[in-house]
Amino acid sequence: MSENAYEKGRLNLPFVGFCTFAKSRTCEDWDNIQADVAFMGAPFDCGTQWRSGARMGPRSIREASTLFSFGHSGAYSYEDDVMYLEGVEIVDIGDADMVHTNTEKSHANIEYGVRKMLDAGVLPVVVGGDHSVNAPCIRAFEGRGPIHIIQIDAHLDFVDERHGVRFGHGNPIRRASEQDFVTGMTQLGIRNVSSSNRADHKAAEAAGSTILSVRDVRRLGTQGVLDLIPKGVNYYITIDIDGFDPSIAPGTGTPSHGGFQYYEVMEVLQGVALAGDVVGIDLCEVAPDYDHSGSTSILAAQVLMNLIGYVFHGRQLRQQNP
Repeated sequence: MSENAYEKGRLNLPFVGFCTFAKSRTCEDWDNIQADVAFMGAPFDCGTQWRSGARMGPRSIREASTLFSFGHSGAYSYEDDVMYLEGVEIVDIGDADMVHTNTEKSHANIEYGVRKMLDAGVLPVVVGGDHSVNAPCIRAFEGRGPIHIIQIDAHLDFVDERHGVRFGHGNPIRRASEQDFVTGMTQLGIRNVSSSNRADHKAAEAAGSTILSVRDVRRLGTQGVLDLIPKGVNYYITIDIDGFDPSIAPGTGTPSHGGFQYYEVMEVLQGVALAGDVVGIDLCEVAPDYDHSGSTSILAAQVLMNLIGYVFHGRQLRQQNP
């Protein structure tokens, strides 16, 4: 096991140096991405229906992530007795270019970035931005399926079209369901008022979705939820921060009370990462200006760091026990 990096050389505290995700090195050459994980920001929030501000999410999550990169060569979990992230190289490739008010162009730029990450053979981790950025992320997997989508969210996001809008933050999972390489969806945390109506819920079920509210998840328990998810398939995980309760994640445009607590989500995601290969991750809707404590951004960074650790630990275990 590696010693802490700060035993020699610089101390490199969280508040010094350049602000990249997990204080990782930058990679501006998208034709030469060499790492295990690539982090890309997608600061687009022109798809929001109510309170904007998620465009500032990537920057705030980068800053928060420096807290979890204080010179350690991995992250030790006492509960699991596992050193997560040891030997896992992360690079920050910056942000997809945003063209203000031009959804089509901005989304195309996001898709381009994800395709470049996939071409490089790295795990793409994309941070929005509003949840509409999930649509171009999923499109980038064309020819790389099949994949099963795991969604953590307060809202179903399964609206087809409303007043001509097909690519807002209420549409992405409907758009994903239309891709022939998406074989199913598990949508967790759905509750309260949403842009999706009864017909949308029925359409999601017809498209192969398992929909569970927070109370459903609590009744079933972690293992009960995992039993409903296909095993041994490739998973794409999309997390809307409003899936968490606003008591721990107030920094979002559409907070919804009655949400998940931290471990309820992480235990499911850990089980998913052990059950099959996670091939892509996005986390959206962090709008830091609604949370001056910064705790929502810290939560998002912590979720991503731990999830990345679970993904590579799961891969290692499957290689050892094929």
